[in-house]
Amino acid sequence: MHIRLLHDDARAPRQFAVVLEAGDEVVPALTKFAAEQQVTAGSLTGIGAFRSAGLSLFDPVAKAHVPIPVTEHTEVLGLTGNIALKDGLPHVHAHVVLGRRDGTTVGGHLQQAVAHPALEVFVTAYPTALTRQLDTTLGLPVIASDTDR
Repeated sequence: MHIRLLHDDARAPRQFAVVLEAGDEVVPALTKFAAEQQVTAGSLTGIGAFRSAGLSLFDPVAKAHVPIPVTEHTEVLGLTGNIALKDGLPHVHAHVVLGRRDGTTVGGHLQQAVAHPALEVFVTAYPTALTRQLDTTLGLPVIASDTDR
């Protein structure tokens, strides 16, 4: 993984380019980056490719993630997400749309993936921390509002 700080000004968000190399586990690498750079609130976008991935779709009735395994090489047509604190640590929440060899797509919540040959992610880190809290009605940890604190 390579990191390049693109912008750093105390009055504005920091911006990074994070390049994951072949074989890098995407979610752990991005989580490690967030911890090392002390990102407590951020947004991310990315493109690249995966050797394999585990996606999911959240079933609101069952309040559980339904697995979507992706066992083939795919192009990351779009990765978008955010970083917020969960249990005091940076937590990466991302969704992806993946392009298959035949031109079809598959998408969902990113549970795990292996970069191959690379994944380029742009991260904007904001100065005000965000926290995820479990919403028992939804069955999901969601970003807490100022009034939830």
